[in-house]
Amino acid sequence: MPSSVAPEASPYSRSYNSFSGVDIKAVFANKVLGELQAISYSITREKAPIYTMGSADPRSFSRGKRGIAGTLVFVVFDRHVILSNLGGYAADGGLKFQSDVDDIRPEFRDKTNDGTTIGSAGGLAAVLGSTSGKTAADTVNNQESPLATVGSDQEIATAWYADQIPPFDVTLAAANEYGALAVMRIFGVELLNEGYGVSIDDIVSEQQHTYVARTVIGWTPVPSANAVAIASQGGTNSSS
Repeated sequence: MPSSVAPEASPYSRSYNSFSGVDIKAVFANKVLGELQAISYSITREKAPIYTMGSADPRSFSRGKRGIAGTLVFVVFDRHVILSNLGGYAADGGLKFQSDVDDIRPEFRDKTNDGTTIGSAGGLAAVLGSTSGKTAADTVNNQESPLATVGSDQEIATAWYADQIPPFDVTLAAANEYGALAVMRIFGVELLNEGYGVSIDDIVSEQQHTYVARTVIGWTPVPSANAVAIASQGGTNSSS
């Protein structure tokens, strides 16, 4: 017969909590990227010793510039992770930037302005082109459109390289099985380098990015009613 006494949680469930990668979700801009495998950052700052005659020891230290940089590692399934969420492969066009109308770029539209079909691979064309109609086969002089006014050769465009994406924020949201919550934020992320490769020996393919950022706010615990409820379970009778 089942006992009528509710199980009581251990006092250790009220102790400090930690989080592993399985507890953490990453939000890039406002999108959760499930392909993220690893994220790291480092903070460096210039500090130089000041010396004067009469002593081999530094008299003081001068403080200089600070830099924040890190890496992102994504597992690749069947699409470019960053561009399919924040760039030109995204259904909503992602985060846009200002581009020269003569830039040679992938064609993200299904049809041209006159209705001609230009691609069949999910809306991504098999050719490169530009808004102005210039192609890579044009000579250098012919690749530049006439400039009527300042900015007349510029337009808002979707990114076809990850480094073209405007700065965005990354939020790491943690929630473990004890009910504990925590959050960490990286502000103003600028993507720099991208790397990818496959080989006969690679079972899983990964894509790496390096980035710089403006500000980091470290892990901060978030009050959780669920944590209190889990830790205070038991100790009272209940019906069987």
